[in-house]
Parts: sequence; C-alpha cells; structure tokens
Amino acid sequence: MPGQFEPLPGGGAAVALDEVEISIIRSLAVQLLELIGPGPAEDASDDPLAELFSEGPSEPPADPVLQRLFPDAYSGPDVEATSPEQAEEQRQYSSEFRRFTENDLRAGKRDNALTVIHSLDALASAGKGGAVLKLSTEESQQWLGALNDLRLAIGSRLDVIEEEDTDLLYRLPDDDPRKPMVMAYLWLGGLQETLVETLMP
Repeated sequence: MPGQFEPLPGGGAAVALDEVEISIIRSLAVQLLELIGPGPAEDASDDPLAELFSEGPSEPPADPVLQRLFPDAYSGPDVEATSPEQAEEQRQYSSEFRRFTENDLRAGKRDNALTVIHSLDALASAGKGGAVLKLSTEESQQWLGALNDLRLAIGSRLDVIEEEDTDLLYRLPDDDPRKPMVMAYLWLGGLQETLVETLMP
C-alpha cells in the first residue's frame, strides 16, 4: 500500500502515508486554499436564493495558475477563432459563463482542499508518525479533485502543457532548481492515478 491508494471493502480508499508525505500534501493543500481565495464574507446574505444568483468575476484571473484552474469555457489553445468577430463572441460567451459559474467552482475546489487538510489533521492527531489514511467514497472523490488541482497548479508553474512536457521532467538533472517541484508533481500524479483506479467500478 505505500505510495498508492487501494480500495476499501464497501467503498472508499486507503493509502499509507509517512510523516513527511502528510506534511507535504497538507502544505500544498493550504497553499492551494490561499491561491483560490477565501469564501463568502462573514456579512454575506444568509438568503440561499440570493447566494444562488450572486455573480462572480467576468474576466479571467491574472495569475497563470488560476487561469489553469479556472479556464475560459469558450476559448483556449484548442479553440481557434476564424475571425475577429468570432473571437469577440467567444470572449463574451466566456465572460458570461465565468460570471455565473466561477464562484461555485471556487467553492468546490475550496471544499476539496479543506477535506484533504481535515483528513490529514485527523490522521496526525492520532499521534502516529505515519499511518494509513482511510477515506469514504465521497472523501475519495474530493481528494481526487484536490490532487488534480494540485497537479494543475504545479504543472502550470513548471510550464507543463502537453504530455511531452511531462516526459522532459523525468530527464531534468538533479541540480535543477525545479527538481523538488517535479518530484512532487510526479508523486501526486501516481497518487491520483491509483485513486482513480480505486473508484472505477
């Protein structure tokens, strides 16, 4: 079980993590939370209907990592406009889509990261240097979302866009300053892959 998730009887997944691994994942999840930003203000309306219709930003974020986490819906490297008019139309569609969806997307990513932090804190409070983390099916889904976001964030910092970019990471020399980040990226990818396998029917 070390280094990979395995399915639990009745659903969910488990993985053995040592103290260093727990610390790394927790630290990355906290950084992800800080990047995503806080939730609704404390003085926000308690009216769930008003909250439902609250609008988010209409422009893409400036930070390239946030751009990767919250991409435009109607534009991007795979969507090419055939004219300036079509490009403007795509920009307007993306703006409208973002305005009504980004708040919910941020809330979902925030909840996923918090689930990771809380489950690791519960594991650490057991007083063991390392332990087996056991997740319910729902927690496994949230972990999967958080692992994906962490890899997108790190991949953005490493300029990973295509699969070929990942192959280049394996060949970085040990003295490359990006090496620790690369190792975290590849390790999280292995965790993510085995977690996906545990959730497949």
